[in-house]
Amino acid sequence: MTNLHEFHEDFLQSILSDAESRGLMKPQAFFENVCEELLSIGDLTKNYTVAEYTKRGIEVHGYDFDEERKIVSLLVHQFFQEEEIQTLTKNTINVKFNRLKAFFSKCTQSIYQHMEETSEAYSMAYNIHQYHRSNQIDKARLIILTDGRATRNLIELPSERIGDIEIEFRVVDIEYLYKIYLSESTNTGFEIDVDLPCLKINAKSDGYESYLSFLSGPIIAEIYDKFGQKLFEQNVRTFLQFRGNVNKGLRNTIEYVPEMFFAYNNGITATASSVDLDKETKHITKIRDFQIVNGGQTTSAIYAAQKKTKADISAVAVQMKLSVVKHREKQDEFVSKVAEYANTQNKINKSDFFSNSPFHKEMKNYSKRIWVAAIGGSQRRTHWFYERVRGEYLNEQAYLTKAERKKFQLENPKQQLFDKTFLSKSENAWMQKPDVVSKGAQYSFSKFAKNITDKIEEDNLAITESFFKDAVARVILFRSVEKMVSRATWYNGGFRAQTVAYTIAYLSFIIDKTGIYLNFDIIWKNQCLPHSLVKILECVSKAIYYQITTPPEGFANISQWAKQNLCWQSIQKIDLDISIDQELLINKEQQKYNKRKDKKNKKIDNSIEIQAFVVTTDEKTWKRIFEYYQKHKETSRLSPMQMDILRKKATGNIAIPSEKQSKILYKLYKQAESEGINL
Repeated sequence: MTNLHEFHEDFLQSILSDAESRGLMKPQAFFENVCEELLSIGDLTKNYTVAEYTKRGIEVHGYDFDEERKIVSLLVHQFFQEEEIQTLTKNTINVKFNRLKAFFSKCTQSIYQHMEETSEAYSMAYNIHQYHRSNQIDKARLIILTDGRATRNLIELPSERIGDIEIEFRVVDIEYLYKIYLSESTNTGFEIDVDLPCLKINAKSDGYESYLSFLSGPIIAEIYDKFGQKLFEQNVRTFLQFRGNVNKGLRNTIEYVPEMFFAYNNGITATASSVDLDKETKHITKIRDFQIVNGGQTTSAIYAAQKKTKADISAVAVQMKLSVVKHREKQDEFVSKVAEYANTQNKINKSDFFSNSPFHKEMKNYSKRIWVAAIGGSQRRTHWFYERVRGEYLNEQAYLTKAERKKFQLENPKQQLFDKTFLSKSENAWMQKPDVVSKGAQYSFSKFAKNITDKIEEDNLAITESFFKDAVARVILFRSVEKMVSRATWYNGGFRAQTVAYTIAYLSFIIDKTGIYLNFDIIWKNQCLPHSLVKILECVSKAIYYQITTPPEGFANISQWAKQNLCWQSIQKIDLDISIDQELLINKEQQKYNKRKDKKNKKIDNSIEIQAFVVTTDEKTWKRIFEYYQKHKETSRLSPMQMDILRKKATGNIAIPSEKQSKILYKLYKQAESEGINL
C-alpha cells in the first residue's frame, strides 16, 4: 500500500509534469489539479472556475457555486512544492481565511465595478455580487488548498456569520488528498451515521447483500446538505430541476400530499461498501460509501422543496433498496447494471454508462501495448499511460520493488500520462466544439462520452490503433497550444482555456473546409508539433484571444460568452490568411485506405482475443450458461448448431475451439451476461 509520503512524492511530480507539459505556473497547475480531485468526489461542482485576484488584504484563486444547495465557495492555495511535507501554520491559515473573507464582503459591496471587465476576476466578483443580491447564497465556504499538512485541530474550524450568510472554513491538505486517493483504491471512503429500520434480504450471492429500508424527508435533506454531489458520483444522470412532468409531480406531492409520497414514488436504489447493524434493534447505524444510483431526482426534489419553497417535508418518507457490494473492484460494473435494470423515471442514454464502456478497455490495451518511438537521442522507448480512474498510475506501482518502480516510471513517464477528462477536452476541441469545452470538464466529458458511444454503436471496430495514436497526437496538440498561449507576449492572463479550445477548433475548421485531413501521424512520430504548424497556431491563437476578450454588446461576461455557440459562430467568420504546408495533410483516399487497413488488423486482433477468452473461461461458467439456455430454450431461440457447440464446450468435448466456434461461444456468453446471469 502506498503511504502518505510516497503519495506526496508522486503528487508533486504530477504537478511539476503537468506544469511543464502545459506551460502553466506550478501553483496554477497545483490549483487546477486539486480542484479536479475535489470535483471528482463532489466537493466542488462543474461550475468551479479558476480566477486569480490578489490585492492588499485580499487573495483568491477561484470560486464555485452550488446552485441547488445555495453555497458559494472561495478558494485560495498555499503551494509549498517542497520534497518534504511542510506544516501549514495557524498564522498562515488565519491570514488566508481573512483575505478570502475580505474578498467575499467586498463582492457583496460591488467590488467588480473597480475591476478590469475583461478579467476572469471581474466575472467572479460580478457573479458573486449577483448571487448575493438575488438571495441565492445561504452559505459561503472559504477553502484553503495546500500540499502541506495542517494540524487536526485547525482542519475543522467553527463557522461564523456575515449577516444571514453562514461562513464555513475548510482546509484541504495533503492528508485530505491522500484520503481521496485511498477511497478510490481501497474501502476507505466517507461514512454516514444513521438509525434506519431494515429488513435484510437473504439473496444467495457472494458479491452483494441487500436491505430494504426507508428514509424520512428530513434525513434525506440532512444527508444531501452535508454530502451534496458526493452521493451521486456513480449516478448516471444529474438532477433535471423541476422541468419535466415527473419532477413537477414530485414537487406537487411534497407540497400538497406529502403523506402519499411513499405510495406514489418509486423510491431510492443505493449502494454501499459496508454497513454497521445494531444487533438488538436490527437497525442500520452506519453506511460507508453511500451512493444513490437511482433516485437522484427524488433526493434533490425533497431537498429543493425544503430549501427553496420552505415546504414541510416531515411527513415525507421514501423507500430504499440498499445493496452492499462486497468486492470494490466490481462496483462500477455492479452499479452500471443496477442503474440499467432499475425502473427509471426519465430516459437514460447508453452514453450515461460510459464508465463501463469497452472504449476504456481498448484505450488501456493500446496504452500498454504501443511504444513511442525513441526521440531526441534517447535509446529508451516509452508508453503513453491512459488513466481511466484517478490514482491508477500510482496504484500500478504500489507493490513494485524499487527497481521495478524505476523501470515502470522510465517506460511510463509522468509527462506521458493522460486521463479521460483531458482526452475529452482535446477531442471535443478538434471536433469543433470549443463552446462545449468552455462549459467545464464534466460537461465536456459527457458530450465526449455520447460521441464515442454513438461511434462504437455504429462501428464496433472504430477504436483502432490509429485512433489511439491520433488521440495522443491531439493531446500533444492541446498541451502545446496551452504552453504557447501561456508564454505569448500578447497574452495578458485569463481565459487561456477558452483561447486554447477555440484555437484548435478553428484550425480543425479551416482544414475541414478544404476537404482534406491533418496528418496526425507526423505529430505521433515526432512527439511534438512541426515548426510550420506552430507558426500557424501562433497566428491563430493571437487572433482568437482578442476576439474572445472583446465580446459583442450584451455579453460583458467573457467566460459566459465563450460557452455560447454564438461565440463559436463568430470565430468561424474570422478571415486569416493561412497557408498550410501540404506535408502536414493527407487526402481523403489515403485516409479511407488507412482506416480500412486499421479495421482489418483489428479484426485479426479481436479474433485472437476472443479465442483466448473462450479458452481461459472455466468449465463451470460454460455449464451455467448451457443450463440457462437449456431452461429457456423456448424463448432464447438458439439454433441447434449454437446449442450443440455450447453443450460440447460445457461438457469439455471442445478443448481448443475454432475461430468460428469461439465467436459463437463468446456471443452466447455476452448475451447471457446482458440478460442478468451472474458470470
